[in-house]
Amino acid sequence: MFPMLTGFISYGQQTIRAARYIGQGFIITLSHTNRLPITIHYPYEKSITSERFRGRIHFEFDKCIACEVCVRVCPIDLPLVDWRFEKDIKRKQLLNYSIDFGVCIFCGNCVEYCPTNCLSMTEEYELSTYDRHELNYNQIALSRLPISIMGDYTIQTIRNSPQSKLDEEKSWNSRTITDY
Repeated sequence: MFPMLTGFISYGQQTIRAARYIGQGFIITLSHTNRLPITIHYPYEKSITSERFRGRIHFEFDKCIACEVCVRVCPIDLPLVDWRFEKDIKRKQLLNYSIDFGVCIFCGNCVEYCPTNCLSMTEEYELSTYDRHELNYNQIALSRLPISIMGDYTIQTIRNSPQSKLDEEKSWNSRTITDY
């Protein structure tokens, strides 16, 4: 008799626990119904990238000393550096520098370890093309600076999400006492 009674008690506890988990799920679902949708109409609205966003790489040809550190630290040996040794000045002369963004994983190691800071990450993320060979950028294409989103008057920039605006309004209207 007692094993059957303990079985019923165990079954009841499991049922209550399951109902509690389902109730918690419903509460989370209902809390999300009051939020505003976060929708960006992409070609006409663009979100501003974060400060440390890793977009397309910008290259400054004049600063490069052809040390090939970027090639050594790249996990996929991606940058192609062509150089020749100039005997009269006893230095390497950079001839060509190119990166294939169809293969690049945007890890940022080349930018981080460059001794002359000739590489930098930009905020450009629109690299889609119809032909993958167009993603192979040489030093001329890499040296072009992207158009800033902030400077383009045809595009509306989205600084903050609607949810963060609601949180700011709530904190502004809150009645917390901070002076003791």
